[in-house]
Amino acid sequence: MESNAEMDLQRSVQAVLRELSAQAPALQSNQGMWRWSLHKKVERDPGRNPALVRILLRELEKAESEDLWHVIIPLLHTLMYTLTKATGITEELYRKTYAFCTRLLTLPTPYCTVALDCAIRLKTEIAVPGTLYQRTVLAEQNLMSELYPYQERVFLFVDPELVSASVCSALLLEIEAAQEQQTPEACMRHVVSHALQAALGEACQPGALHRKLQASSRRVLEHYFHSVVTAVEQMAGEASPSRAEHLERLEEIYCSLLGPAAAARGRCGDQDRPPSIPLPSPYITFHLWTDQEQLWKELVLFLCPQSQLRLSADLEALDLQGLGPDRDLVRVSMLSTDSGIERDLPLGADELLNPSSPEMERAGLQRKGGIKKRVWPPDFSMPGSWDGPPGLHRRTGRPSGDGELLPGVSRVHTARVLVLGDDRMLGRLAQAYHRLRKRETQKFCLTPRLSLQLYYIPVLAPQEPTGSRTPELGELATFLGRADPWYESTVNTLCSAIHKLAEMPLCLDTARTVDPFILDVITYYVRMGTQPIYFQIYVVKIFSDLSRDSTEDIFLTELKVKIQDSKSPKEGTSPRRRGATEGPGAELSICYQKALLSHRPREVTVSLRATGLVLKAIPDRDTEGSPDCPPAAAPVMAHTCLNVSVTEVVKSSNLAGRTFSTVTNTFRTSSIQIQSQDQRLLMLLLDKDNRRTFRDVVRFEVGPCPEPCSRTQKPKMSWTTSHGQKEMETTQATSKPLLMPINTFSGIIQ
Repeated sequence: MESNAEMDLQRSVQAVLRELSAQAPALQSNQGMWRWSLHKKVERDPGRNPALVRILLRELEKAESEDLWHVIIPLLHTLMYTLTKATGITEELYRKTYAFCTRLLTLPTPYCTVALDCAIRLKTEIAVPGTLYQRTVLAEQNLMSELYPYQERVFLFVDPELVSASVCSALLLEIEAAQEQQTPEACMRHVVSHALQAALGEACQPGALHRKLQASSRRVLEHYFHSVVTAVEQMAGEASPSRAEHLERLEEIYCSLLGPAAAARGRCGDQDRPPSIPLPSPYITFHLWTDQEQLWKELVLFLCPQSQLRLSADLEALDLQGLGPDRDLVRVSMLSTDSGIERDLPLGADELLNPSSPEMERAGLQRKGGIKKRVWPPDFSMPGSWDGPPGLHRRTGRPSGDGELLPGVSRVHTARVLVLGDDRMLGRLAQAYHRLRKRETQKFCLTPRLSLQLYYIPVLAPQEPTGSRTPELGELATFLGRADPWYESTVNTLCSAIHKLAEMPLCLDTARTVDPFILDVITYYVRMGTQPIYFQIYVVKIFSDLSRDSTEDIFLTELKVKIQDSKSPKEGTSPRRRGATEGPGAELSICYQKALLSHRPREVTVSLRATGLVLKAIPDRDTEGSPDCPPAAAPVMAHTCLNVSVTEVVKSSNLAGRTFSTVTNTFRTSSIQIQSQDQRLLMLLLDKDNRRTFRDVVRFEVGPCPEPCSRTQKPKMSWTTSHGQKEMETTQATSKPLLMPINTFSGIIQ
């Protein structure tokens, strides 16, 4: 029987591997289901977990020896997800998995990055089994513990104008049905039962333990819950945790719970199949995105839910109670009525100095400034979950790895923002992300306490051609699928499943909900998708009148330019050349910085007649390289510049007269300026969203959006030694570009 069960698991694992390189439509139609069904098999029969771990380890070693790199990261995630939920895993299997992860540290990114994350978590799990499961439940279900205070929440945002009401209702019902069964008492039972079974192994009676916990009162359950959490976290927090000491502590709790006589019988007294211990889905809040500031409001409420915030329209008047320490981070104007010498000022409680200290000696020669500034840490920058590196890929840590951004301020909250929709929804997310970062320059209240993680699940309209390789409104999802094959197999396949769920008749009986596929995949994605891909946000300055200031907006995926039929009222004042024949389109003056691999500045200026332009920030397959390149490869150059396509009008003369034809020219640029030369007005469409249309435009400029929190270098004073005079030494102001991260399973595989 055991051999048949192991062969069944082996076939399921092989199906997952074939799916990663499947080209047949029969296999592609079931994409995403094989991994889910594999985890469901061991969830229904927990005794098969050790066999699955052994199978996954064999497949990983085979992939390493045969250089099958495209399956290593999916197998690693599958293995770690199994180990997080499993009980009865021997120390030998843990150590074999840990040894394999350490061997992968010699590989390039992202393999070494994912392997390092797995090795760090496994090192604690070897000595203290059950730590991963316990910390996941504590953080996701907000079960407060002084020893592990981290909290997580998943914010699911849907734009009701882009996603149908049936899809929104179906998702909301599935989430509510799952969370109604996840009471705090049930989660505490799962934590106690899993910790005891993971540590005691064969010495534990799962059936008797399950029955005892079900019959326990809330007060007794909380007592044993806190006892188990304390034992696990104290041992995991030690520099050299001892597995033997941990086992001894949990044996005491186990005997106290069941009684010495029942606990001494061990597994031999319980012949029934051990009951399954599910890993509850995270706490998910569902939001219809109708307000531009809605994301910031929800994050503030997540940080301080007890403060009774009044989220009025005047967001600047918000009283962020409980966030007091950061009010000193803003500049405070001070009226000076003294002589201006610092030693004449009374010292505050935090400014008392030792009379013999060097600071007191220098006080006689220093002036007290009129503006009080917070002293920032040297080389201060935004944390990893808010900022991106110069490259495309960077590892983000677990909630416990964020540390302290400012002294005395711990980042114990993790907000996992998941958006559903198409490229238009991502454009709205980029706008909200930019406003959020800009707001942090004024009220530095969220960044020190919050780790922000962004996730994306594409949901296209049913009428969109699903057979198309690059749907018009799903270009970013297509790029993510090419960059990360596991994202393509797991996340991009959800679109059709979500529409099928919406077409099913509503079932209000939540007790009948069994194995919610979509919620399980969302849960898997937000837990295992920790490697971000960073996307450049671009700012566009729009001029409707060259004598007035410009209007600014941003875009993430695309800017489309069309020529309006109407002309500027000033056209009557412009002379017309005699005999000039007006053709289609408009005369445009284009000035752009050519994107070069050497990053050397090279400015190009051209004038031409065009009927339209498209500026794409997301490269398609044609711009990524030759067809011989693997589909997962994404060159850095194609991802960090704009791909411009200009539909140019070509005039030709023949016996029949003058004729006009069009030809498409493409080039890459880092910044561009376009102006209409013949009074023809332009219309701009940002991120394919008709709600973000700008008309009557005569000129616009596009470039990388600067990081709102980056500080430019100010001119500084220096002394020259040759003439003995002061001169200004100016340095070029450089600002970091604003990059928006979207989490995937591996990041970009080079």
